[in-house]
Amino acid sequence: MRASSAPTPSRRTVLAGAAVAAAAVAVPVAAPAAAASERHRAKDVEPHRWRTAAIGGTGFVTGLLFHPAVQGLAYARTDIGGAYRWDDVQSRWTALTDQLGWDDWNLLGIEALAIDPAHPDRLYLACGTYAQSWASPGAVLRSEDRGATWARTDLAVRLGANEDGRGAGERLLVDPRDSETLWLGTRHDGLLRSTDRGVTWAPVDFPATASAAGQGVTFLVAAGRTVYAGWGDGGTALYRTTASGGWETVPGQPSGDVAASGVPIRAAYDANSSTLYVTYADAPGPNGQSDGSVHRLDTLTNTWRNVTPVSPDSASGDTFGYGGVAVDARRAGTLVVTTNNRWSQIDTVFRSTDGGATWSSLKDAAVLDVSETPYLRWGGDAAKFGWWIQAVAVDPYDSLHIMYGTGATIFGTRDLVHWAPQIRGLEESAVKFLLAPDQGGAQLLSGLGDIGVMYHDTLAASPSRGMASNPTFGTATGLALAALKPSYVVRTGWPSGSAAAGAYSDDGGRSWQPFAAQPDIAASAPGPVAVGADGATLLWSFIHWDGTKYPAHRSTDGGATWTEVATFPKGGTPIADPLDARRFYAYDTDTGVLFRSTDSGATFSQGATGLPAGDVQFRIAAAPGRSGDLWLSAKDHGLFRSTDGGAAFAPVAGCQASHALGFGRAAPAREKRRPGQRSGTTGYPAIFQTGRVSATFDGVAVLRSDDEGATWIRINDDSHQWGWTGEVITGDARIHGRVYLGTNGRGIQYADPE
Repeated sequence: MRASSAPTPSRRTVLAGAAVAAAAVAVPVAAPAAAASERHRAKDVEPHRWRTAAIGGTGFVTGLLFHPAVQGLAYARTDIGGAYRWDDVQSRWTALTDQLGWDDWNLLGIEALAIDPAHPDRLYLACGTYAQSWASPGAVLRSEDRGATWARTDLAVRLGANEDGRGAGERLLVDPRDSETLWLGTRHDGLLRSTDRGVTWAPVDFPATASAAGQGVTFLVAAGRTVYAGWGDGGTALYRTTASGGWETVPGQPSGDVAASGVPIRAAYDANSSTLYVTYADAPGPNGQSDGSVHRLDTLTNTWRNVTPVSPDSASGDTFGYGGVAVDARRAGTLVVTTNNRWSQIDTVFRSTDGGATWSSLKDAAVLDVSETPYLRWGGDAAKFGWWIQAVAVDPYDSLHIMYGTGATIFGTRDLVHWAPQIRGLEESAVKFLLAPDQGGAQLLSGLGDIGVMYHDTLAASPSRGMASNPTFGTATGLALAALKPSYVVRTGWPSGSAAAGAYSDDGGRSWQPFAAQPDIAASAPGPVAVGADGATLLWSFIHWDGTKYPAHRSTDGGATWTEVATFPKGGTPIADPLDARRFYAYDTDTGVLFRSTDSGATFSQGATGLPAGDVQFRIAAAPGRSGDLWLSAKDHGLFRSTDGGAAFAPVAGCQASHALGFGRAAPAREKRRPGQRSGTTGYPAIFQTGRVSATFDGVAVLRSDDEGATWIRINDDSHQWGWTGEVITGDARIHGRVYLGTNGRGIQYADPE
């Protein structure tokens, strides 16, 4: 994710309507969760081959760990997209947490990870995206096979993998004296310990007092047989275990700079020199840091030394903190540290070979190659060395192999000069829009959180054009094409580098031009957009990041001029009829009323009333190739359909919940009907949804119907769930059965029947 000086919503916005109301509990309780197969019963499943569309990262990589005893084995964690294992031979990451389902969406954020140096197959994850009272409690996942399978212990405390301080750590540690013992530092509930390899947890006495709004324990690190803990809530910043099993203040801690009053971010231990290196900043990050330092502790003599590479300079505007730190296991005194939140001079990785006495900035000689992930140029000519760098790791078997995480990717080098993304397989996009055109060169168009719109001419490689530019957006807020003129596409989004918030394409999304004009409110409240079936009319709705809704505007000259549409429901999402260019629709989620227009969006009048209301994620979709055929997904209120242009809606029998819905190519006429499938429906588009149909599956699943919603089959399985998937889904207009699914942190998933 890219940071911005303006408060704009990002893919990390809290899921509306998904918060779990639960009272905070201070004492963790071990309660292993039932397996998905026990909670839910699949009755009608069609096996599919699931894959991830390649973009390459796109989100904040918050932690990186090489295993010290296995060459080429490493792990990564992300703030909302789960955990990954690195395969050095394949140069590829494997996702380890896709099995987490709808009810466990809050566990896709990984607060911390831990490996056991003495048992290479063991891996531990501390999961929990939000530590707020409305979020569900966290959990610890335990694996004996490097993340291929998991056992789980639910906690009664909350973790905050997508909150301030998420780049600190690691907060989870296997005790260096006993592999049966694990430590977990929490933000608001002190220090926890397990003596049975993470099966059960209990709080321990700790010298610092936790608070409901603090950072708590920011890291745990082993230095020989001693465990050190960073404390982020002021006062003493560093503690360590004693011979008797308790905790004590580390003596002689730094004073006179930010280390005395700031936040210890990370620490790394050089066993070859018995030295502990600690990074500090004046805020937990990744945003808001303006000062930082690096200090080293001789653990044998308890003497400290300031080894800060470059001190921040507020007078010149060069403000930043320090974040990641890692040592070279093969060379005593060799280490790397990272700056963070350094926007004026751009963040860097500093390297020292003499214990921090002198440093070199690896950015200064770096040759970046982002040809595999062109979006990293961000609409410009060159990529940045990085931002939000709080995770860095040195390969214990190759001193020249360094990886560091950024707000969008993982850069790696094997010679300290040439750097390229080492990101294959790690996809962290939050997907807002998906269009699969029925003709033209694009297989898929996607609108994403933080990185705008992408044109996918293939799904196996990152889009060669990078982010849609002219203009460049942050988070996309709208994406639509003219159904009868699919070469004409429009997009809207949060401006990046200019004030332009809307654009059009005449070549199916390959190239773009900004609208010649836009309403005054557009730059500060860009919302969804629709284009009439013939491309002649644009409707643009406006919603501020704080939720304030504004009148929609209409253009009939390609965006050269705009007029307010007073009768359009403020903040509604405009939908164009796929066949009749005069018809538009909008669902007022505040009142449960369907509004419709028959004069190309000039005026709107009420259609059906008394529909579910009160949730901005209720949405309508228009069936392609038909006029007035509308489907309303109303979450736990179910699925509704109108065949008269929104005059009336009827519930779709048997569907208990519908969250996102889309359409794909109809089943071939020769295809044999399944038992119970209604006849006479050949030619109607395949319907895809994330929803709940208990006759098919007892939980929320990815579903397809080939008979207008009369029957459904489940097309995902328990290994492919990806947490919350309620934003967007669509089928392929050219290939029956292919589905594209948007996730909130695991990119674009797509599948074909096996």
